[in-house]
Amino acid sequence: MRILRVAQKTYPEVVGGGTYHVHAMSRDQAAMGHDVTVLTIGDGQRREERAGYTLLRRPATTEALGNSISAGVARFLRKADDYDVIHAHSHLYFSTNLAALKRRLDSTPLAITNHGLYSQSAPEWVFRWYLRTLGRATFDSADAVFCYTETDADRLREFGVGAPIQVVPNGIDTDRFSPEGAESDRVTGDPAVLFVGRLVEGKRPGDALAAIERVRESHPGARLHFAGRGPLRADLKRRVVERGLGDTVAFLGEVPHEEMPGLYRGADLFVLPSRAEGLPRTVLEALSTGTPVVTSDLAQLGPIVDGAGTTVPVGDWKGFADALDELASAPERRRTCGERGRERVVAEHAWSDTVARTTARLEALCGNNHR
Repeated sequence: MRILRVAQKTYPEVVGGGTYHVHAMSRDQAAMGHDVTVLTIGDGQRREERAGYTLLRRPATTEALGNSISAGVARFLRKADDYDVIHAHSHLYFSTNLAALKRRLDSTPLAITNHGLYSQSAPEWVFRWYLRTLGRATFDSADAVFCYTETDADRLREFGVGAPIQVVPNGIDTDRFSPEGAESDRVTGDPAVLFVGRLVEGKRPGDALAAIERVRESHPGARLHFAGRGPLRADLKRRVVERGLGDTVAFLGEVPHEEMPGLYRGADLFVLPSRAEGLPRTVLEALSTGTPVVTSDLAQLGPIVDGAGTTVPVGDWKGFADALDELASAPERRRTCGERGRERVVAEHAWSDTVARTTARLEALCGNNHR
């Protein structure tokens, strides 16, 4: 099977759950014997062989609302007629809109993976409008849409998307992300609290900062670690200085994927106060290493976090502080949460299953007659 994968960004140039998903899926499908090409936007070498697959870069032509637009990607897609299937990632990117337009003009089947309905860098109302217009048209151009959870599948249907939807849970390498192994010495504190993700408004890192300030009133040794970078970093650092939290908060920057298992193992608690998510790999990785989590009370996260941590309403930083404080004061509960989280991820979110189910659906598209 010749697969053309369309991805706006790639790993390791951009560290994140979505980019690593694209890389690992391409790597593993290539190892299965498939011919995989990843088309992306970026500067530098136009063609590169990477981990068994081919990476093609086309430069950005312009930017709109933080979304790179590339005439080179459009030209490549217009002539890309020798692939068995096109697999685009995230409806939020212009490159995926172009892949959808191509599907309306020719017979190459298209699959789209929904990595989360809303952007972390724009107001939700903007993307509600988008989902009712261009976003819905993009999804409806696809022969198959992959969602991580039934919650996101239901949301797409509510927006009127009529394309066939298949739920394929996001997965991780549960052998690498396990409780056994070395702990990173970059994570310290009692408790040691870890935030992993881009420092953008949608992830609400400021809520984690406000929460840790309150937690240290009852746990003076508490320490919060931000692993990631983004436009809010400077503002967060300013707040740390103003509030005298220099000994309480650490900024680790981007941490290579290879070092992440040790980072999770070194943490007592993981925190993610996001206002919107798909099914974040970071939560799965934390749970798989036996680290309890405190996350926003998002519909798709509730069943995963249940018994393995705590959920808190979006924006309730005091609630996050209370949840962290409660778990910090209950080591036996933390141990139980860690065990349940590990069991759940191993049973329901193994990366090998994600690859197998995704690949099987792409193969089925190649064998069917389409519109």
